[in-house]
Amino acid sequence: MAEGTALRARGRRTQADRTAATRSRIIAAVLESISEVGFHRTTANEVTRRAGVTWGAVQHHFGGKDGMLVAVLEASFEHFASQLEDIPTSGPSLEERAALFIDGAWAHFSSSQYRCTFEILLDSVSRDSASPTSSWQGQMFRSWDRIWRRIFHDSRLSGREHVVLGHYTVATLSGLASTLMLEGEGAKLRRDELALLKRMLARELAR
Repeated sequence: MAEGTALRARGRRTQADRTAATRSRIIAAVLESISEVGFHRTTANEVTRRAGVTWGAVQHHFGGKDGMLVAVLEASFEHFASQLEDIPTSGPSLEERAALFIDGAWAHFSSSQYRCTFEILLDSVSRDSASPTSSWQGQMFRSWDRIWRRIFHDSRLSGREHVVLGHYTVATLSGLASTLMLEGEGAKLRRDELALLKRMLARELAR
């Protein structure tokens, strides 16, 4: 009897587990909906239908639409950071780390998750600047800078030069990603452009 009780206890999810699972399901529903029908057709009904929850559950976990979208942006950035977390900060040369960095970052920028992020951020431009989603871009760049400085900590560039080069790199990657979006299903991989970006980044970091 005691053994059966212990087995049931191990199999029973905690409240924290259930909360995390519901949040993940809602975020996945938003990403899936934007990918399939676009941002403006991703309504409250569409999200709750796909997630299998009520709008009250969304409000409970995120406070409303803005909180839900911020959570989606945070999940997208975590996906981006995960592509870069295994890059060693010592051992490989700056040139090798530049190549690994571009490959990891491009894995995110060329993903459907980034396309969803882009649509959310594009919509926030036309909204009230006080909206939580409107401030996400600044948070994203600050997080990007921290990741950048960790990977390229031994470059002798000045602080300002690091910021300019990092922002130029992300602008180039997002521009290439936008080109893929415009070309649709027939889009060509940007191997030559990415190779050029790797060479430029390695050269500038080594100055």
